[in-house]
Amino acid sequence: MLRYTLKRLGIFVGCLLVVWGAVYSGIFPRGFGSSNGLWIALLALVISAPISWVVLRKERDRASMHVVGRVDRMKANLEANRSQEDIADDSARAQSQPS
Repeated sequence: MLRYTLKRLGIFVGCLLVVWGAVYSGIFPRGFGSSNGLWIALLALVISAPISWVVLRKERDRASMHVVGRVDRMKANLEANRSQEDIADDSARAQSQPS
């Protein structure tokens, strides 16, 4: 997940630099008043999102498989703990019941 996040951040920073250069060179319009920085960040975000979606598809799938594997292991551990508790509870009930 860290690798995916860093790559996504890198794409955003690259788009931010390109958009900043395009706004200050007059290719893209400037923001109104003091909102120019926000305008540049918003444009960079809008441009970087579809680029990240396409370029980082394999990385996203790999991260997803890693997360699914961790969730499956956690579920297996929880189920193992539940079955151990059930066995211990059943044996304690059997010992406490009169013969």
